[in-house]
Order: sequence, then C-alpha cells, then structure tokens
Amino acid sequence: MALIFAFLFFQQKKVMLKAKPILHETIVQLYSKSFPECITMADMGCSSGPNTFLPIWEVIQAINETCRKLNRKPPILQVFLNDLPGNDFNSIFRSLPGFHKKLGEDMGGKFGPCFIAAMPGNFYGRLFPARSLHLVHSSYSLHWFSEVNHSAIAYK
Repeated sequence: MALIFAFLFFQQKKVMLKAKPILHETIVQLYSKSFPECITMADMGCSSGPNTFLPIWEVIQAINETCRKLNRKPPILQVFLNDLPGNDFNSIFRSLPGFHKKLGEDMGGKFGPCFIAAMPGNFYGRLFPARSLHLVHSSYSLHWFSEVNHSAIAYK
C-alpha cells in the first residue's frame, strides 16, 4: 500500500511540475488585471493523503514569487478542497496544523493567512457561486468521474 501512495505522490508531483509555468503565467495575468486582497481557489478532486496540500503549496509559491517581483504584499488565500462526500476530509483537517506551521516557517510569516475548507460534491452540479473563484486546480480528477455525463455524449 505504501508503494501505491508513493507512486501517486510522484505522479501528482510530476503533473504539478509540468503545470508550474502555466500556474505562474496565470498568477501574473491575474495581477496584471487586478490585485485582489483575497484569492479564492478550488482544488477539484483533491487528495486525502500526504499530497493533499501539494497543489496549494505550488499556488502559494507562485503567488509569493509574483508578489515579491511586483513588490506587493501577498494576499489572503481561501482554498476549497473538493471531492466526493466519501473522501476522508477529517484526516485532511487533522493535518492542517502541520501545513500552517510549515507555511509560517517556509514563508517567514510573510504570506497572508490561508483559510482551507471542504466543498464536498461532484462536478455535475454547481459547487460555487458564479465568478467566486480566481483559480481552479485539477490534477487527475477526470479519471475519477462518478457518473457519465449523458448531455456531453448526446452533444457529440
């Protein structure tokens, strides 16, 4: 079982490294249009193991780097972790103190607060109000579809 988790962690890390330039470009574009006091993001199909916070950490680093280049104070970060209701969100919440401690240590207390909440549900219904998210992340969630989207098949 440990080998499977190690493989999945490696795979997600690999995807994040490939997506890193796109993420940085997206953050720069966001800040070229406005400089929000609070950035709201969602991780669709989040993990419930040791790599749960990997996408969030990559976003934090991209925001921090962009803010440093622009000589701006980093914003508050509001994160919604999304998965099906059967995900063990409790284990994620138990690991939050360690994540916040690492955030404080690695960023020297210079990154704004980071608020993390769960948003259980599937992709087939509205999970968030219109225009309420700045960033949406999804690594490998497409292969975890919980049902067939018949309207997309009919559109074909």
